Amino acid sequence: MKSSETWSVGETARRFGLETHVLRYWEDEDLLRPARDGAGRRRYGRDDVVRVGVIVRSKAAGMSLEQVRVMLDAGAYDRHQVLEAHIADLDRRMADMAASRAMTEHALQCRAHDIATCPGFRKHVQDVLDGVREGFAVTPTA
Repeated sequence: MKSSETWSVGETARRFGLETHVLRYWEDEDLLRPARDGAGRRRYGRDDVVRVGVIVRSKAAGMSLEQVRVMLDAGAYDRHQVLEAHIADLDRRMADMAASRAMTEHALQCRAHDIATCPGFRKHVQDVLDGVREGFAVTPTA
C-alpha cells in the first residue's frame, strides 16, 4: 500500500479475507475510524490497515474486542494490565496445547484396542479428571 493510497471497505475486507460487515462492526465498536470520501464512503489508509491487521492477529490469539480496544487506545498502565493477563492466558493455552499434543502422539502410537483403557493414555487426561471429579480417583487399568 502506497502512503497516499486508500482502500474501500470492500477492498480492505477482501485483502484480509473478511466480510465487509466485520469492518463496519469494528467501526461501530470504535476500533476503526476510516476517513470518508466526498460521497461518504469509507477510505482505509495505511494506519487503518495496520489497525485491521492488529485486530485480526489479536482476535486469532484469543483477545476480545475490549482487550484489543485497550491495547490500541488506552494508556500505558491499562494496556500493560491487559497484555500481561493475555500473556498469562496464552501461556496457559500453550501448555494445554502441549498436553493435547502429547496425548495425541501417545494415541497415535498406542496399540490398545480401547484407547481409553490404556494406562499411558489415561495419564494424559488424569489432570482433567482430577479437576472435575474431586474425590473420585480414576486409576489406570492394566
